[in-house]
Amino acid sequence: MSTPEAVIQYLEEHIPEMAGAAITQAYWQALASGSSVLVNEPDGLYEVFPDGTRTFVKPLPPPTPVPPDQKRITR
Repeated sequence: MSTPEAVIQYLEEHIPEMAGAAITQAYWQALASGSSVLVNEPDGLYEVFPDGTRTFVKPLPPPTPVPPDQKRITR
C-alpha cells in the first residue's frame, strides 16, 4: 500500500502532463461548442475558429526570461 506522501509525490511529478492534457481538452471542447480560441504562436496571437480558419490578431512581445530564484512584479 502506498503512503500518502508517495501518492502526493507521484501526482506532483505528473502535474505538467495533466495540465497539458487539460489545456488540450479545453481547446477542443471550446471549438466543438462553436466558440473560437486564441492561441499563442511564435509569430503572434491567432484566433482559431471551429471551421479551422485562423485569423492573425496581433504580434506579441518576446518572452522575458526570469531566473528561477528571482521574482518579477508586473504592474
